[in-house]
Amino acid sequence: MAEYVTHAEENGSINIAEDVVAAIVADAVKEIEGVGAMSQNVTEQLTGKKAARGVRVEQVDDAIVIDLYLMARYGYEIPALAQQVQSKISDVVGGMTGFPVKEVNVHVGGISFNE
Repeated sequence: MAEYVTHAEENGSINIAEDVVAAIVADAVKEIEGVGAMSQNVTEQLTGKKAARGVRVEQVDDAIVIDLYLMARYGYEIPALAQQVQSKISDVVGGMTGFPVKEVNVHVGGISFNE
């Protein structure tokens, strides 16, 4: 059974599967130059939980917290890349879901030498 992020509205509630949010994140990350790959195996090693596409989504109060596990491409400045990822993911997820994004935690698990 899927986990959901939920937002109570006047006429009911809005429920979005965490897998849907993870898919939005994974698709948005593909557009960022400097991201080598998503790191699904690293996610499992660090959290002990399976994460769809290297993304873990959690609801905290009425906001979304996203943990994103990726590999940076060789030659890119990691702090600048992480800030770019945080900004892009926060904007895209907030815009598509209507939920506020409380945190986007970027975990760089390695360097990718592939183009």
